[in-house]
Amino acid sequence: MTHTLRLALLGSIAAIAAPAAAQTTTGTDGDHHADQPETIVVTALSRNREDFLGGVSVLSGADLDAARRTSIGETLAQLPGVSATSFGPTASRPVLRGFQGDRIRVLTDGIGSFDASSSSVDHAVAINPLLAERIEVLRGPAALLYGSAAIGGVVNVLGTRIPRSVPAETVHVEANADYGSAAEERRAAGIVDVAIGGNFVVHLDGSYAKTDDLRTGGYLLSRPLRAAAAASPDAEVQELATLRGRLPNTASEQSEFGGGVAYVAEGGNIGVSFSRLDNNYGVPIRFPLEPGEEAEAPTLDVRQDRVDLRAEITPATGAFDAIRLRAGYGDYRHFEIEDTGEIATTFLNDGAEARLEFVQRRQGAWSGAFGAQLMTRDFTVIGEEAFLPPTSTAQVGLFAVQNLDLGAVRLEVGGRYENTTTESQASEALGTERDRRTFDAFSGSIGGSVGLADTVRLGLNLSHTERAPTVEELYAAGPHLATQAFEVGNADFAKERSNGAELVLRGGGDAFRFEVSGYYNDFSNFIFQAPTGEEEDGLPVYAYQSAGAEQWGLEGEVSARLARIGEGEVRVEALADYVRVTLDDVGPAPFIPPLRALGAIEYRTNSFDLRGEVEHVTEQERIAQFETETPAYTLVNARAEWRPGGPEGAFAIRVAANNIFDVEARRHASFLKDYAPLAGRDIRVGGSIRF
Repeated sequence: MTHTLRLALLGSIAAIAAPAAAQTTTGTDGDHHADQPETIVVTALSRNREDFLGGVSVLSGADLDAARRTSIGETLAQLPGVSATSFGPTASRPVLRGFQGDRIRVLTDGIGSFDASSSSVDHAVAINPLLAERIEVLRGPAALLYGSAAIGGVVNVLGTRIPRSVPAETVHVEANADYGSAAEERRAAGIVDVAIGGNFVVHLDGSYAKTDDLRTGGYLLSRPLRAAAAASPDAEVQELATLRGRLPNTASEQSEFGGGVAYVAEGGNIGVSFSRLDNNYGVPIRFPLEPGEEAEAPTLDVRQDRVDLRAEITPATGAFDAIRLRAGYGDYRHFEIEDTGEIATTFLNDGAEARLEFVQRRQGAWSGAFGAQLMTRDFTVIGEEAFLPPTSTAQVGLFAVQNLDLGAVRLEVGGRYENTTTESQASEALGTERDRRTFDAFSGSIGGSVGLADTVRLGLNLSHTERAPTVEELYAAGPHLATQAFEVGNADFAKERSNGAELVLRGGGDAFRFEVSGYYNDFSNFIFQAPTGEEEDGLPVYAYQSAGAEQWGLEGEVSARLARIGEGEVRVEALADYVRVTLDDVGPAPFIPPLRALGAIEYRTNSFDLRGEVEHVTEQERIAQFETETPAYTLVNARAEWRPGGPEGAFAIRVAANNIFDVEARRHASFLKDYAPLAGRDIRVGGSIRF
């Protein structure tokens, strides 16, 4: 099945590449790096933000520069409905509406990352936010166009490695560099685009980041663990209760280079790219509280080679506005290395994905899109601490969305079918037998919105989703060094199903913008990983289990102009989010973030911005069995940006101070939150240039 799908990927590439290359009309002028309007979100259907029937956030321009970190999770952590796994500063994956792992998809330009990040929280996402031009976060049913694994949402990272247009200048250059004090972080990234004539554009990019161990605010161990350490009869264990400051084994070094070439014409474009990512980082230590036990200090050595293709036809007439193809292949491996320097475990992931979309030309009030998606994955874990037998996954998906715009009332219906086949090989070491499972998953949604005023819309969406269990959920059966856990799956899991509803109120104008969402999902066979309280091979056992579950939550954000002062304006912003997940006959689900609120005031002019903000996260007392409570914390941040040449100028300089009061903060969604707090006071200085 895997080889058949790969042949199908190549066939679909050839089918669309030929007509796209045949479009030979004149090239497109203009700055191909200009920010897209905030109201436009790039998905299968590019449409106004107000038309989405779920939560939407977009990071671009100066806001992205200020938020940018070496991990995608920390980059997005202050958006509404978003938290992060915070497994150290490098391996931090987004958490959307309390969901993580395989319930959210992290994409680059619409297709997957081809890594091992969804299999374990210690695995960093192989998508580099330092080279992103724009990041979109879709929460709720609209994300189902990208797969049943996207029930929590989608993070789509957009870059310029395959150019979409011809630059106005012959050579276009962008570069940025930053320094952060909390981890002695040094990073730089740059891109070059060259128009070489004949409608061809060549792109080169690269980035480098290096950090020391992260300096935290307060104690390293949480209050319950400090009490346990202080009560130990062993003097060395007692010393753990006093640990503060630097978080051992969290230094990192990351580099990436890539290049692409594209042919850009008025009727379409086609391009290919290649990239290599190297990432070496340490995993925070889970300090042992039993006398005589030694702390593990593993590091991960990651490498990925990746090839991508994008093609688009935009016919002037006919049934379709656009036909788009995205395809990619990734060869990924990482070593989990013990503190002795020996390789304990090797992870190999060989993945391919292709997505073909047909965007219908609007016919009166009717518009829509449909397409197909193919994905293969061969995943192998090798070593004495391998927790998973060799597995393969093949998935075929068909999807469609249709819209009817009646003016004040807009209706939408969408659906997706997926066929997923998973196979595992027999493993004598893990005591598993050869197994093959096939799942047919059907998902759909129906909804609409009504205009309550010229700039205000109220939307309601009803959805049904089905998700096939992953190979990790089915077949895990062993110790995992980096997470310091013994992981156990269940090969008898059935499909996960849910029925849900989401209500969205969204509006805005020149002086204000707001968005409020409320959502509810009722699950059957909800699959989750939780500690059992048992130990195996000296490690805590984390078992995948299933149960009925209910999820509900609220999230909202508002931005308003208070006054105009001189050439600038004063604006205030606020956001809040809360999610609650309850497992039938069990109680609260594990790793669910608590209530969070953030408020900010900002003064903006053409040449500079000043911003101050306060983020408060409440105590998480609603915990699963064997979890510990997470204390509340409040972070105070400030930043300034100066653009000597104005918004269109070549230079920008920025200064920020995060966690100004150096407080001890822990995210409840993190497996290591009792051992690894967030960064302490972090002074950041950076700049960018473009010409």
